Amino acid sequence: MTLAYLFILSVVQGLTEFLPVSSSAHLALTPLFMDEVDQGILIDVALHVGTLCAILVYYWRDVWAIGWDILRWKPTFHRNLGLYIGLATIPAIAMGLAVEHFFPDGIRSVAVIAATTLIFGALMGFADWKSPQVKEIKDITLKQALLIGCAQAIALIPGTSRSGITMTTARFLGYKRTDAARFSFLLGIPAMTAAGAMSFLEIFQSGKTGLMGDALIAVVMAFIAGLLAITLMMKWLKKFGLMPFVVYRMLLGTFLVFYFVL
Repeated sequence: MTLAYLFILSVVQGLTEFLPVSSSAHLALTPLFMDEVDQGILIDVALHVGTLCAILVYYWRDVWAIGWDILRWKPTFHRNLGLYIGLATIPAIAMGLAVEHFFPDGIRSVAVIAATTLIFGALMGFADWKSPQVKEIKDITLKQALLIGCAQAIALIPGTSRSGITMTTARFLGYKRTDAARFSFLLGIPAMTAAGAMSFLEIFQSGKTGLMGDALIAVVMAFIAGLLAITLMMKWLKKFGLMPFVVYRMLLGTFLVFYFVL
């Protein structure tokens, strides 16, 4: 795999992980548009690890407070938030194991991506249009966190968008856009960590150490692109909301239907 192609994949992942447009779908579509061999699930996960590092850096205060308060078992907002995130991650882990068993090479169907892009894009638009912005992350309950966690599990289907569906669910629950995004990104940390660890372990066990160099490059470049994207995304949400992303999803989904499916 060339360095130029790795760079393109990293930029695609870094931008689309934090924009509610589905990074997994764009990673599956990129080789089709560029006439390249599919990079495979291991490189995809390496790219997700890079954006995971971007979340850890951007939200380091939350991550530190959660870890410290859980360690001390101090009854604070951050301790409860950490527990809620841990429990809400269970559905995604269960779904991930199921997908790994039945689809070891991942789901790459363009028809699936087109359908989920349109369906969940429409849901996101409806939620952002109709739902009030009255709740903040400090108001979250275990029940609400579990509901968002179940939504996150669905995002293993490409085209859904992990950040998109979790923010959509939070918006339906009445959370402000920036708080919906904040919980969405924090919720992704455990699942992305587990997926990354399992995939890198698979590399060592399979003896495909030649992939490690490409994977590490992908991690670094996706981290840089991701940190820039998450910074811009949070500023964007304060001013413009989710509707531009809804329009993009509708256009992309329609294009995929007419170009690849029909």
